[in-house]
Amino acid sequence: NKLYRIEIGSHRGPWGRNLIMIENSVLKANREGRKATVFALAFPALYLVEMAAHVGFDAISIDGEHGAFPEDAIDDICRVSNALGMSVSARVPDSAPYQVNLYLDRGIQGVTGPHINSGAEAQALADACLFPVEGRRSWGGGRGTEFNDQTVLDEKYGGKLGFAKWSNDNMIVVAQIEDKKAWDNLDDILAVPGLTGVTGGPHDFAQSLGHPGQPDHPDRIAATLDVETRARAAGKIAGGDLSTGTGIAELMLGEARAFVAAHRNDKLG
Repeated sequence: NKLYRIEIGSHRGPWGRNLIMIENSVLKANREGRKATVFALAFPALYLVEMAAHVGFDAISIDGEHGAFPEDAIDDICRVSNALGMSVSARVPDSAPYQVNLYLDRGIQGVTGPHINSGAEAQALADACLFPVEGRRSWGGGRGTEFNDQTVLDEKYGGKLGFAKWSNDNMIVVAQIEDKKAWDNLDDILAVPGLTGVTGGPHDFAQSLGHPGQPDHPDRIAATLDVETRARAAGKIAGGDLSTGTGIAELMLGEARAFVAAHRNDKLG
């Protein structure tokens, strides 16, 4: 792909080698004083990744819990996104360390762990995402660690410990609060130092509160507001504090549906 080769070349460092990992583009936008714009993928689609970069999105997110993302597809999404200057974050299928590590080794720079219900589970999530000494992330040999290329690690980061610190500084770790148990244990979850913040899950949260199929129930809305207020008071981010996003489903069910409705009865000629 000609565009892909050109963009890779634009990210060369002074040592003449391609930059594999890039600065977290969400955090970069935040340092510029704005929320990052994020395009959400529910399935692998490199065409949409390129289009997202073309129209100016800052980052890509993928839904590994409800989407279909084999590891090789995540590799390609991270490779193309990073080449185009966009970081990739993911909701992982589950928060088990081995599963988190499979995503991180591809080059993911933000992890949302679903169904985090206790401080211990939040700590395990943070430990899986962060290298020692802040966490317990396992060292891999994929693009998420610059292919474990000691020459690049030394020249670019001052060694593996330097890379570990850089990686931790560019990692966003979010616990998804979507159960009454998590709400009950919120103080313990928010006390985890390696946790960047929390996000919601309105459908599952409403169900756990006794209101299945009613994500807009006042009880759920009030509970989520309480979660977000307490998170910010504890120095954590909540909900869409760092970014705002859309995806193909929102566009198809919104603007595309409106287009169809507006033109359904267009006459020939």
